[in-house]
Amino acid sequence: MRDFCRRMGAALFLLQTAAVYAQVRPDALVEYRKGNYETAVTICQDEIAANPANLESHVVICWSLIQLNRYAEARTHALAGRNISRYDIRIIEILGEVSYYQGRNAESLQYFQEYINLAPEGGRLDTVYYFLGEIYIRLGRFRHADIALSTAVHYMPGNAAWWARLAYARESAGDLQDAVRAYEQALVLNAQLPDARRGLDRTRQSLGNQ
Repeated sequence: MRDFCRRMGAALFLLQTAAVYAQVRPDALVEYRKGNYETAVTICQDEIAANPANLESHVVICWSLIQLNRYAEARTHALAGRNISRYDIRIIEILGEVSYYQGRNAESLQYFQEYINLAPEGGRLDTVYYFLGEIYIRLGRFRHADIALSTAVHYMPGNAAWWARLAYARESAGDLQDAVRAYEQALVLNAQLPDARRGLDRTRQSLGNQ
């Protein structure tokens, strides 16, 4: 009976220790969501050192590094994550975003198109279409940018800055009436948005000169 009690006591101690450890163990995702990006990076680095195949750690460290504008490091971890899980949509979106910030337009387009194909209802679809629109603006493909940014604001209609970028794409494509409407919508959402105000004045002037 004593041996049984000792064994039960030891088992209970181990369970309690595990519970305490779980409570105090740092959580990178929690730190990321709090905006503590450096802390999240440090936690993920320790986790990856202990287990290089930990996909979740690669994902969270990438998100944190992007917030810190450390795109080369984010790309390295994203590629490592890609080797772990070839079709993880989070990694694919991260690679598209990092490629965008690094000016790798062709690669970024490829990754974002892959994301759309794999996750037509993905949680980052609005952001993916926004980045696609910005890439097409860079490339001077303004009608493509119009389509992408129209899709982005369809998914997130309350984003004034995205409406302003849609308006700019339309203005650049020569679709001035539609540009005016998009600039006006941006200002409805944020009357203090300077790009939208300047764009609206500029586009109305262009229409008046026609």
